[in-house]
Amino acid sequence: MKMLRLLSLLLPALSALSCAQGTPAPYGALPTPAQVAWQRMEMNMFVHFGPNTFSGKEWGDGTEPEDMFHPTALDCRQWARTARDAGFRGIILTAKHHDGFCLWPNPESAHTVAQSRWRDGRGDVLRELSDACREYGLKFGVYISPWDRNDPRYGSPAYNDAFVKTLESVLDGRYGPVYEQWFDGACGEGPTGRRQVYDWPLFNGTVARLQPDAVIFSDAGPGCRWVGNERGVAGETSWSTLNIEGFSAGAGAPPIDTLTRGNVGGAAWVPAETDVSIRPGWFWRASENDRVKSLQHLLKIYYESVGRNSLLLLNVPPDTCGRIFATDSLRLMELRAALDTIFAEDLAAGARVHATARRGRAFRPALLLDGDPDTYWAAREGDPAPEVTLSFPSPVTFNRIVLQEYIPLGQRIASFRVEAQDEAGEWNALASGTTVGCKRILLTPRTTARALRLRIDASLATPLLSGLSLYDDRIYAE
Repeated sequence: MKMLRLLSLLLPALSALSCAQGTPAPYGALPTPAQVAWQRMEMNMFVHFGPNTFSGKEWGDGTEPEDMFHPTALDCRQWARTARDAGFRGIILTAKHHDGFCLWPNPESAHTVAQSRWRDGRGDVLRELSDACREYGLKFGVYISPWDRNDPRYGSPAYNDAFVKTLESVLDGRYGPVYEQWFDGACGEGPTGRRQVYDWPLFNGTVARLQPDAVIFSDAGPGCRWVGNERGVAGETSWSTLNIEGFSAGAGAPPIDTLTRGNVGGAAWVPAETDVSIRPGWFWRASENDRVKSLQHLLKIYYESVGRNSLLLLNVPPDTCGRIFATDSLRLMELRAALDTIFAEDLAAGARVHATARRGRAFRPALLLDGDPDTYWAAREGDPAPEVTLSFPSPVTFNRIVLQEYIPLGQRIASFRVEAQDEAGEWNALASGTTVGCKRILLTPRTTARALRLRIDASLATPLLSGLSLYDDRIYAE
C-alpha cells in the first residue's frame, strides 16, 4: 500500500518531466542582435532634405549652385522632438541624394554645405541632427546615395574609391553610432555621360568595418530589404528571410514579388522595410501642404507595414526654413494619439491560457500574455498542429489580434487560424494567415467571445510565440 501511495505521488511529477523539453534549437537563418533591435523599433522617420527642398525637384541634376541650399531657421531639435513625440525610435537623413550635394563638409566633394553661404560655409546638418537624436533618445541613421550627378569621377573606377572615402567621413565615429545605412540602388549617367559599376562588396564592407552594428538597407540587403513599393504596403505573406546570392542593389535586385514576400526558408535574414512619404513627394513643396496623408491613411499604412512583419520608415520632409511643417507635425501627433488609444488596453490580459502540449515551465503558455518579447511559449517538438486557447473571465469584445514570434531563434510559422467561441459556446472561424514574424496584426470584424483559439497549421520548426494580445480599435474605419 505504501508503494502504491508513493507511485501516486510520483506519477504527476514524472508526467510533468516527460512533457518538459529543453530550449528549442535555432532554425534556419537567424537575425543578429542589431537586426532584432531594429525590427522591434517598428517606426522610424525618414527625412528628405537638400537642394531639392529649394528647387522643387525630386531628383536634382547636380548642377544646382551650392548657395541654393539655405535654410533660414534650421532646427534639428524640432525634428527630433517631433519624431520622439510621434513614437518614432530613429531618424534617417538623406545626407547625400543623387544630385551629389552633401549635408556635411565632406572633404571628398566640392559640392557640400562647406561651399554654400549657409552659416558662412561652417554648417553641418549631420552634426546638428546626430546631436539632437542623442538629446531626444533617438537612433541616428544616414542615407548616402552612390549615384552622384555632380562628381566628374562618376563612371570611372576612381569614383568607387572616392565613395568609400565619403562613407568614411560619416561613419568613422565623428557622428556617433549609426543604426542604419540606407543605400539607394539608383544608377544613372554622371557629368561625364558614363554609368558607374558600383562595388557593393567594397561599400558594404566599409560600413561593416566602421559601424559593425549598422543595419545595411538596399534592394538586396544584407541587413534589411526594400519592400518592393513606396505605397506603404508590406506583403500579407512576409518572410524575414531572403535568398540574396547572385543579387545586388538596383538593377540586380530580386523580383518585386520576392522583395515583398521574402523567401520561405531563405538563406539570409533580410527583413522588409516599408518606406513611404507622408506627402505625395519625398521632398517638401508648398503646393503639397494640403495633401498630407490623412489619419485614416496613416493608420492603414501602419497596419499594412508594422502589422505585416515590416518596419515602417515614414518620410516627413522639412520645409525651406529647415523645420517640419505644422500640418505634418500635427498629423503625426494625431497618429500617435490614435495608436496610444487603440493599443491602450490588452483585452487578453487576465485570460487563462491553455496549450495542447506542454514543454516545461520555462516555455509555459502564460508567457504569451506577459508583454515581454524575450519570453515565449514553445510547443513540444514534433507536435504537428499545436493549439493555444485563451479563456476569458467574462466575454470580451475586440477587432484586432496581435501575434508575435520569438525571432531570435528564427521565423517559423507558415500557416495559422484563429477561432472565437461565442456566448452560446460555438466555435467560429475568425481569421487566418500565413507568416507572423516580429509582429502580425490581424484586422477582424468586431467580435464578442468567451474564448479564443489559435491553431498553427504549418510551421518550419517548433513554433515559438512571445505574444498574443487583443484590442478594440474604434478609430480606424476600413
